[in-house]
Amino acid sequence: MTGPRRIALVHDWLVRMRGGEKCLEALCEVFPQAEIFTLLHRRGSVSPLVESRPIHTSFLQWMPGSTSRYPYYLPLFPAAIGSLRSEGFDCVVSISAAAAKAAPVPPSSPHICYCNTPMRYIWDQFGEYFGPGRAGPATRLAMTALRRPLQRWDLHTAAFPDFLIANSQNIRRRIERIYHRSSDVIYPPVETGRFSTGG
Repeated sequence: MTGPRRIALVHDWLVRMRGGEKCLEALCEVFPQAEIFTLLHRRGSVSPLVESRPIHTSFLQWMPGSTSRYPYYLPLFPAAIGSLRSEGFDCVVSISAAAAKAAPVPPSSPHICYCNTPMRYIWDQFGEYFGPGRAGPATRLAMTALRRPLQRWDLHTAAFPDFLIANSQNIRRRIERIYHRSSDVIYPPVETGRFSTGG
């Protein structure tokens, strides 16, 4: 008889409780023994359920100011996500809007990626993060030089997951346009208790 399957959940970073973290929380409910792998974690920033899980971080955890200024460490994301190790897990589920989809996965383990969006920073919203008035001249110059290499890395690693799931039809179309991959749509969890039918 085999034991329970070991599930690894990979998330970009844990610094606040927003939509992506709500998806992670839902997966923690589905897989109560899962462990979490992430680039960095600000302790106490997410729900008690997520905080209760074993959380493994990359070397970015120890970089100065990383939990508040992590977008400035974008050039290090490829190396940081590559440093995470999920050996011994039977299945890897990533929740990705940046680097989580590129996490190393044991060859025999399926990798399912729930994609919230292709990485905004380097594709169609580059100017909103690194344009004039958004970043200093040195940062803009550096990111302009690094944008194409990061795009190549993002496109290359988009082939890593065995299955891609989009969180909406809009993201499904963006995945197809940018990553040239098909994906199925599973809508994210909704707090239905906050709404009424008006009847």
